[in-house]
Amino acid sequence: MWIKFQNNPAGRNVGDCSVRAISKALSCDWETAYALLVAHGYMLADMPSSDAVSGAVLRHYGFVRESLPDTCPDCFTAEDFCKEHSEGTYVLYFGGHVATVVDGDIYDAWDSSHEVPQFVWRRRE
Repeated sequence: MWIKFQNNPAGRNVGDCSVRAISKALSCDWETAYALLVAHGYMLADMPSSDAVSGAVLRHYGFVRESLPDTCPDCFTAEDFCKEHSEGTYVLYFGGHVATVVDGDIYDAWDSSHEVPQFVWRRRE
């Protein structure tokens, strides 16, 4: 199920999805997530919004990158992922967009449940 999650202090919906996703996944505020991405981006000489930078932040905080089922790579949606993952914290990457799943619910500023994720980071329990 999609749950609207918009914690950008200025209410912006564009360009900060990785900040919002990291914020939800790490249970921190938007500003802290932004600072983490900027710091890791600086260390990697890359933009804070890049997959490599957000992946480095997630790895640092105990997440592991995992593959998604390859049985139907063009039709396995975020909604399907949520149905199969009713427990745990995950960050889904859609190619140009990022959202967080917590206990089977997708948290995002807009309903991305019908998007097809490319890969996922899972919080180690």
